[in-house]
Amino acid sequence: MSEKFEPIIIGFTCNWCSYRAADLAGTARVKYPPNIRLIRLMCSGRVDPTFILKALSEGADAVLITGCHPGECHYIEQNYKTMRRVKLLQRTLAQMGIEPERVKLVWASAAQGVMLAQEITKMVEEVRALGPLNWPGRMREATIIGEHPAVEEVVA
Repeated sequence: MSEKFEPIIIGFTCNWCSYRAADLAGTARVKYPPNIRLIRLMCSGRVDPTFILKALSEGADAVLITGCHPGECHYIEQNYKTMRRVKLLQRTLAQMGIEPERVKLVWASAAQGVMLAQEITKMVEEVRALGPLNWPGRMREATIIGEHPAVEEVVA
């Protein structure tokens, strides 16, 4: 009897909107999988790509970034910066042989607790279908094949 794969997802949430949406989901007793570990930041614009790479390299199977809707950021236009960073990071991950779907960006206002819970549930199912990330194994394979010699530092 094999155990069902349970992914670990790291969630970087904006303090002003999406963290409050997660809080609303909790107080309204809206259920979502316990696979996500939420980290509150003041703004989604504060999410540096190295945070995401570190989460993936240290055992997370995926990363979810949530923030205020575009045009409604408390820090003017920082969520537009997040949007650009996520697209670039997804392209980089694809070049490394990692599914870009493992990094997802969701906009959620403080009143959208139910929607955020649904997005988390959907992401858990998507990552479960992808299977475990196995970052060290993938990076070793890429280094052995010689596709990415610069990853030797990450693996070591």
